[in-house]
Amino acid sequence: MMNNEWHVSGLMVQARPENFPALIPALLAIQDTEIPVQDQQQGKLVVVMQAARSQALLEKIESARNLEGVLAVSLVYHQQDEQGEVMP
Repeated sequence: MMNNEWHVSGLMVQARPENFPALIPALLAIQDTEIPVQDQQQGKLVVVMQAARSQALLEKIESARNLEGVLAVSLVYHQQDEQGEVMP
């Protein structure tokens, strides 16, 4: 059985500003993760994560939540697409 799902989520991560130097590489080490915007002074990051399955995406979000210095992770956006759809 072939999995044709693709999930994309946008997260707001609130973190301790002093943890940014270690936190950013740790977040980027999570596969298919991007940080398009960050404000170290405010301790906020916009994080985009992608995964082929919803469970994998949830695991990535939980990994981010458990990083040192992370205070909160809020799901702001989620989209599920079906890959390979046949259009009439």
